[in-house]
Amino acid sequence: MPSVPVRMAGTRTPEGSSPVIDPAKAPVAYGNRALPQLKMELQGPQLLIRQQALATLCDLVHEPGRVYEAVQTGFVDVLKDLLKDTDSVVRVKTTEVFYLLASQNVGREAFLSSNVLGPLVALLDHPVDACRKNTHRVLKTIAEFPTGAAYLVAQGVVPRLVQQVVGEREDIRVLMLNTLTSCVWVDALPGLLSGGLPVLCQQLSDPSPDIRRAATAAMVGMSVPLQGKVYMCEENVVPLLVSSLSDSDPGVISNATAAITYTAVTTKGKHQVLQAGAICPLLRLVQSEDWALCGNALRALTALAEVPSGRQRLLEHIPLLESCLGHPHSVIQRAAATAISVISWTP
Repeated sequence: MPSVPVRMAGTRTPEGSSPVIDPAKAPVAYGNRALPQLKMELQGPQLLIRQQALATLCDLVHEPGRVYEAVQTGFVDVLKDLLKDTDSVVRVKTTEVFYLLASQNVGREAFLSSNVLGPLVALLDHPVDACRKNTHRVLKTIAEFPTGAAYLVAQGVVPRLVQQVVGEREDIRVLMLNTLTSCVWVDALPGLLSGGLPVLCQQLSDPSPDIRRAATAAMVGMSVPLQGKVYMCEENVVPLLVSSLSDSDPGVISNATAAITYTAVTTKGKHQVLQAGAICPLLRLVQSEDWALCGNALRALTALAEVPSGRQRLLEHIPLLESCLGHPHSVIQRAAATAISVISWTP
C-alpha cells in the first residue's frame, strides 16, 4: 500500500493576525500587574519611557474601574510630581490623565486630598495650548461639584481665572468661564472683588455664542448676593444685560433675563433696568415658546412692577399677561397671575 505523504504544519500566520505595536505607548504586563509596572516606569529616568507610560495610562484610565485601581496604586502622587517635569509632552499627557481621573468620584477625592491644585495651577501660564486646555478641563470638572468649587474658591483660584480670561483662546476661555460660573455660585465675592464683572462685560461683545452664554451664566451667579446686585448697578452692567435680551442665542437671552431679575430685587436695580428700556424686550419674551424663558421674563416684569413707574408702564400690557393664564405649564400660569396681581395693585 503506497504511503500517503504527510504535510507538515508551516509557520504562516492568518492574514491580519499579526499584532500592531504602537511605538508611542509602553507595552504593559498582563492583568493587575499593568498599573504597578506603569507606575514604576513613570518614576524612571528615561524620558521616552515616561512618555510611553503616560500614553498607555491615558488609554487605561478611560475605564472607570481602572481609575479606582490607579488611585489605589498611588498614581496621584506620582502624577503630581510629573506636572513639574521638564518635558512639555510629559506635562501635557499628565494633565490629560488628571482630567480622566477627575471624571470619576474617586479620582476627584484623591485630587482634593493629595494637594494637586498647586502644581496644576502653576500650568495656567504654560506656553503649550494643549497643556492649558487640559488644566482648565480638570478645573472645570472639579468645580462642577459643590465641594470642588468651594475648594477652588478657598485656594484663591478665582482671581487667577478672572485675570487670564482676556486674551485666551476661545475654547479655553469657555472652560474658564464655566469654572468661574461654578465658583461664583459658591461664593461670588472673590469674583466681584477681582474685577470679574468688567471682564465678563467684555465677553458680551464676543462673536462666539459659547463665550457670551458662558459669560452671562457667570453674571447670573454674581447677581444673586446683595453685594453682587450693588456691583451690577455700580459697574453699569444692566444696560449690557438689557441689550443681551436681543441676542441671537437663546441661552444668552435666558441668562440675561435671570441676571436682570436678580438685580431688580433692589430698588436701584429696578430703576436701572427700567431706564435701560427692558420692558419691551421682556414683553416679547413673555410670548416665547420656551416656557422657561417666558417664566423668567414674567418674574422680571413682576420685580419691575414693584415700583410705581414700572407698574404704570405695565398696566396697558395686562391683556398680554392674561393670555398666559391659559398656558399649558402651571409654572407660567402662576407667574402670570403674580405679575398681574402686582401690576394691578393700588395703594
